Formats: sequence, C-alpha cells, structure tokens
Amino acid sequence: MSTLRRLIDLPGIADLEFASVMKPAMREPGAQAEYPQLDEVSRANFGLTLDEADEVSLPADWDRIERQSERDQVEAFEAAGWDVTDKRRPLKILPQFSFQMWLAIRGVAGSLPYQAEEDVEAKMQSSLAADAAKFRRDR
Repeated sequence: MSTLRRLIDLPGIADLEFASVMKPAMREPGAQAEYPQLDEVSRANFGLTLDEADEVSLPADWDRIERQSERDQVEAFEAAGWDVTDKRRPLKILPQFSFQMWLAIRGVAGSLPYQAEEDVEAKMQSSLAADAAKFRRDR
C-alpha cells in the first residue's frame, strides 16, 4: 500500500490553514479578492486558480464531486491517494483547493505537484544496513 500524499505538506498550504484559523473569511467563496495568496498557492501547486477552474469545460460525465460534503470528499480524496485532513479533520482551507485538485487528479485541467518516485532499492539497502548493524550489536 502506498502512502497518501498530504495536502497540508504542499508549499503554502499549512500557512494558509493556520491563517484561516485567525481569519475565517479566508475560507469563504470569493475570498481570493481579499487574500491573493490563495490564488498564488493554488497556481503554484495545481497550475490554476479557483476562478480559472470555474471556467473549465467539464466532461459530460463529471459527477460534481467538488460539491459533495467535506466528509465525502475526504473519503474520495483518500481513494485517489490524497490526505486532505489534519488530525483526521478536513482542512479548513480545503474548499479553496478541492475543485482544482479534482480537475488535476482526473486529468481534466491543471496539474498535480511533482512527487519523486519512491526509491525502493535505496530503502532496501538502508534496511539491510540497519539489519546488519543490529546483528553485529546483538552478537
């Protein structure tokens, strides 16, 4: 089983999540006008802003997943390989990024941030080295 990618670990997301606690208006629809950092972080991570996402022509079979409850989206994001929670609660700032994420995950528009592939061979070598060290210690 692969590890889920965490939205909060993407550049700028944790800072926005923290700021939204102090400024709940950041979570509201249309907050980008007052908080341009929302657009900056969105474009940097997903290649498009929320307003640009709203202009995308959706496929005929689009299920409007971005309009489902946050709990339902959390489960769907997990199925798609993403953790969009913090301490098992949906990120407060999630509504500002979920649509762009869904468009990118489904290959409709935008992009997902680069993530290096796991180096399985390096992990195996590291594990073998640790096992050898433990064996030498235990003798």
